Amino acid sequence: MVKLTIRRVGNSLGLTLPAEAAKALRVKEGDSIYLTETPEGYQLVPYDPDFEKTMKTAEGFMGRYRNALRELAK
Repeated sequence: MVKLTIRRVGNSLGLTLPAEAAKALRVKEGDSIYLTETPEGYQLVPYDPDFEKTMKTAEGFMGRYRNALRELAK
């Protein structure tokens, strides 16, 4: 568990990630992280969960139409 401190940044509030937490999340300055709600509480993740759902749908589509997509790529 890592304790984060909420700080004022202009008119907003912000969190500062300790170096160990940034390294574990594999994020650097300028990257986006997402706060997602889970049954256990909230979780910080370095990827967009909606994008993951979209990619699973796309992978299913690409699997079904693999031959047609291969022909279109020629």
